[in-house]
Amino acid sequence: MTERKPPGVNFDSWVDRQIHEAEQRGDFASLPGFGKPLPGLGRTYDEDWWIKEKMQREGLSVLPPALALRKEAEDVRRAVTEAVSERRVRELLDAINEKIDEAVRMPPPGPPLNLGRFDVEKTVGEWRAARTGGRDDEGRPA
Repeated sequence: MTERKPPGVNFDSWVDRQIHEAEQRGDFASLPGFGKPLPGLGRTYDEDWWIKEKMQREGLSVLPPALALRKEAEDVRRAVTEAVSERRVRELLDAINEKIDEAVRMPPPGPPLNLGRFDVEKTVGEWRAARTGGRDDEGRPA
């Protein structure tokens, strides 16, 4: 427990002394984030920063489920173009297709889904063509 501020001592200097002594003892060295920049230091102030951080930590979304699935499908399209193997492309497409199938069977609340399954073979073919510059394994136009 900290000591009480002695009478006649300026509050600011007393607090500064307490902080300095704690630094000397190494009380701050084991804190998480020690030596790292403060997150969000360069961003403009947002009154709802704590709500947004809490939602991100908890994995919550403010989008209705149908719109969240559409967003996820867009993210999968982007991830497919960056995938390094055909196997990974198929994994991404199979996972999103399962979610789309579930949403079609049990429509989520909110706006209509308006999202169809990905054609895995067609998408893999497009991915392959983009990787090879539109040529097959022997260098002929695909």
